[in-house]
Amino acid sequence: MNIKDKPVTRDKILEAALFLFSKKGYLGATTKEIAKEAGIAELTLFRHFASKEKLFEDVLNTYSFLPALKELMPEVAAMPYEKALTEIAKRFLDTLESRKDLIQIMHSEIQRYPEKIHRIYHSFIDEIFKILAAYFNEMQKRKLLDRFDAEFGARAFLGMFFSYFNVHEIMMHKKYRHVDKDDTIKEFVRIFMRGTVRSKGKKGVKCI
Repeated sequence: MNIKDKPVTRDKILEAALFLFSKKGYLGATTKEIAKEAGIAELTLFRHFASKEKLFEDVLNTYSFLPALKELMPEVAAMPYEKALTEIAKRFLDTLESRKDLIQIMHSEIQRYPEKIHRIYHSFIDEIFKILAAYFNEMQKRKLLDRFDAEFGARAFLGMFFSYFNVHEIMMHKKYRHVDKDDTIKEFVRIFMRGTVRSKGKKGVKCI
């Protein structure tokens, strides 16, 4: 294999894995099927990814909200608080919607995952919370926010939007009642701000 082809081959494997994990789940998709979908030999797949578990981990790290959040954080750091929260929420929901099939099938089989996959999944979720928590910590240092546990804040913020996505998209509530996504983001952000923004009467407050 030409060295120049390696990144292309790796990307093809990741794309094929995302497609089949979304269609068949982690448990249902085999490395043989993934290799075939990518147009390569199974041996070539294992030259790039030591195991199916490692491939799954890299799919999450490539196509989930984690890379999107890492890319977004430098942009929102200088934004007003409300705009920053709105941008994070929009990107989060956009990512969830684009990965709906994968999320749905993961929910259906997660109880049967081996321990190693549970650790990979929860480590990835924890990293998302830590990145957002670091943003809240920075806003607290600037005296823009009240004191609260930043990681709990991250869980609460993303949890609101995941709940909306889960009910609206996965549980198909949208068939029975339309709830505008932009209105939902606006209201959830306002609710969250009321519980986190530093009160005007407190010393050192700045405008958000």
